[in-house]
Amino acid sequence: MQKRKKNIMGDMNSLRFCRAMTLAAMTLASSTLLAAAAADTPQFSIGGHISPEAYAGMSLVWRDEFSGSALDSQTWSHETGASRKGGRNNELQYYRPENTQVRNGFLVISAVPGEHRGSAYTSSRLTSRGSREIRFGRVDVRALLPGGQGIRPAVRMLGASMPERGWPAAGEIDIVEMVGGEGREDTVHGTLHWQQGGGHFYEGGAITLPSGRYSEYFHVFSIIWDESAIRWLVDDYEYFRVALSGAGFDAFREPFYFMINLAVGGDWPGSPDHTTAFPQHLVLDYIRVFQRTD
Repeated sequence: MQKRKKNIMGDMNSLRFCRAMTLAAMTLASSTLLAAAAADTPQFSIGGHISPEAYAGMSLVWRDEFSGSALDSQTWSHETGASRKGGRNNELQYYRPENTQVRNGFLVISAVPGEHRGSAYTSSRLTSRGSREIRFGRVDVRALLPGGQGIRPAVRMLGASMPERGWPAAGEIDIVEMVGGEGREDTVHGTLHWQQGGGHFYEGGAITLPSGRYSEYFHVFSIIWDESAIRWLVDDYEYFRVALSGAGFDAFREPFYFMINLAVGGDWPGSPDHTTAFPQHLVLDYIRVFQRTD
């Protein structure tokens, strides 16, 4: 059984958000392209929203700014393998480490066509399971999302009890997901998944830009998570929340780990078509975690 609660705060035609995005677009119009350090490094706009490095009543407890030339192996590991027909999402990619770069202070995950072990595309999926887990706080993820029919980037958190309890009993917090395709790339989604009475339940909200697409500039995708609720924000504007009251929410009082991936195809976005340009890149500038000091 599945339930979706309609987002009552996610109409991004709100005057405050429109004003903020208009100002951001004016400020960022002069952004330059990131210079490629190597021939295989993608170029992209470095302009966009930047979140503060401090919040009142909170302290910065962990950050990854993706500096250096490689992933922090003490935090991140790769999950490898295919998600072919019959899998949970019927995706088309094979996840492998080779599709991940850390260059010029950015994490870049690339989805590319090409047969590999029976899959038509390759990409990467990263996880911090067993090494970096958090319980409550504010998470800021500054990211530039890709676009194109059949492309689905995601940054999410999964319950650390996943190996024992499985999905969805361990819980899932989707910080941001986007479904590529014409008319869909101006909208991102935040969703909560859990188990109740043996069934899968979820509540989700969506936020639509007043103009443009999420692939044009960096945005900061955030959650604020405490004992009573989880709130979702884009560029510090709250658009959705779930109260953690009632049955089924105990999982969200336990630690969670990060997962970052760029999927190709699947039930939600559908398959790529002749309009989809490759390679596609999911680019992260940073992940920062803040927790209350009181």
